Amino acid sequence: MSLSFRKVCLLLQFILPISAVIQEAFTALPKVSYDFVIVGGGTAGAVLANRLTENPRWNVLVLEAGPSNEGVLDSIVPNYSFNLQSTIYDWNYTSTPQPGLNNRRVAIPRGHILGGCSSINGMFYTRGSSDDYDRWAKVTGDDGWSWKKLLPYIMKNERWTTPTDRRNISGQYNHSVHGRNGKTFVSLYSVPEALDAKIMEASKELGGDFRHNIDTNSGDALGIGWLQVTVGNGERSSAATAYLAPEYLKRPNLHVLVKNRVTKVLQTTTNRGVPVVRTVQFSEGYTSTGAKYEVTAQKEVIMSAGSFGTPHVLQLSGIGDAKELRAVGIHPIADLPSVGKNLTDQPQFTLIWPLGMNETQTFTPTAEHQAQWLAEWRANRTGPLTGVGVNSIAWIRIPDSSPIWQNHSDPAAGRKTPHLELPFIGGGLYPLPGRIMGTNNVVAEPHSRGSISLNSKDPFDPPLIDMGILTHPYDLLALKEGISAIRKFLTASTFAEWNLSLAYPFKDDSTDEEIEQAIRNVAASNVHPVGTAAMSPKGADYGVVDPDLRVKKVAGLRIVDASVMPFITCSHTQAAVYAIAERASDMIAASWR
Repeated sequence: MSLSFRKVCLLLQFILPISAVIQEAFTALPKVSYDFVIVGGGTAGAVLANRLTENPRWNVLVLEAGPSNEGVLDSIVPNYSFNLQSTIYDWNYTSTPQPGLNNRRVAIPRGHILGGCSSINGMFYTRGSSDDYDRWAKVTGDDGWSWKKLLPYIMKNERWTTPTDRRNISGQYNHSVHGRNGKTFVSLYSVPEALDAKIMEASKELGGDFRHNIDTNSGDALGIGWLQVTVGNGERSSAATAYLAPEYLKRPNLHVLVKNRVTKVLQTTTNRGVPVVRTVQFSEGYTSTGAKYEVTAQKEVIMSAGSFGTPHVLQLSGIGDAKELRAVGIHPIADLPSVGKNLTDQPQFTLIWPLGMNETQTFTPTAEHQAQWLAEWRANRTGPLTGVGVNSIAWIRIPDSSPIWQNHSDPAAGRKTPHLELPFIGGGLYPLPGRIMGTNNVVAEPHSRGSISLNSKDPFDPPLIDMGILTHPYDLLALKEGISAIRKFLTASTFAEWNLSLAYPFKDDSTDEEIEQAIRNVAASNVHPVGTAAMSPKGADYGVVDPDLRVKKVAGLRIVDASVMPFITCSHTQAAVYAIAERASDMIAASWR
């Protein structure tokens, strides 16, 4: 898409009238008393808004800092997802200097748009392993977070659908572990690539760690399988399009306010010495000069601002490590040292192999191709723009015989949990391969931890985000194990005709020291931050929320988003967040019946 065309699309977004049921001004909303105020209209917040307003007696207000998703072309066309980064639809966060990355700062895209990250992510639908959820249940003391108990919620979210190319997908997934009546479309790839057949041929030839797995979302992720994506009818399926679709926005008890930034939550009263936090303070627009408002929930305030936004607002509100809060001039109302700690994300980098073939044997898209593809997408919602660029994915465990285990414990949740994620990229459109192919090398469950803290008490001052990438030696060693696994996979005979030679970020003959420095120079966040307001057992003196997601040491406040995960899942985290939000909706509803 040309730059001028993109500018026109962005301009139209601000000229065209916003939906009558999504407002930008608080004064435009009906004057009603709200039972629930949801801070954040992202992946979890949209689910909560939909489910809680199924009860017509409850009024719900959603406060979203970013603009509406309506009419944003780059959020609709699956292949355009990365166009949204570094725009108004991205929070544009940057980390503090990372010692493990040679003191580089890294960009951390986060959705600043209705639907949150589900409106700007790469649409990978990966659930993780059953071990992941069983570990949640164990460390929280709540069996409701186990795989067996959460699977119905995972399936409740999902609406399995046929890919847009309408091919026969029998044998490419396990129908028994997928839902068909949910709200989020999930499908297999829709754009065949030349790489597809070679991946499966290599899987068959090598077997073992690379064995074919008919469905890596069954609870056992290990092996190589077809990637599932949140795409339906040729369009991105986000929390906004699924749970805040027009049919739901028409509910008279659901009010959605965009372009309004929550600056803090306030203590409303005290109950037996416990602070009751049911008031939300927010500012209209994108700057501190906007009109200021407050709204009080009759039942609960629910934080769904994500792993950065939620702890940031809590700390601004005086909920966090009391010593750290006083240091920036904030009076603490609840001393919860775990707020902002335990930040967990997956380190990753990409390896690239040029194909040793001439131009007639490979395919490189041109501007003319892009124009043709957009025309086809507009006309039929079909064609190359319905793909996300990845069709297959491998989930691998590091061998038990690896020297890595001599000095480091296993961070994975269990034996069915992979240590490494290896998506295959750049295969070109079938039947011709692209000029290059690549793989991402991702540590699925790292040992490293980071933190988020206040830079100042100004709510418009971005927080200090220390991702902690590669601060634990295991993570770097695991990335090296990933390199070995990828190289082993590419020894399969099917790849011989491509004459692959590694070109980035190091070469086949690079020394171990050169490889390590290359990793530190290019590795980054996989953009799946979790854990900054983690669950712990009820009554525990650590953690931020109880297993029912109520914030410890206060009343009236609950957290529902990726920040509550005590451990990251071996996955792209949107599927897990949907499950958390679906279960939380039932828990909240049950507590107020």
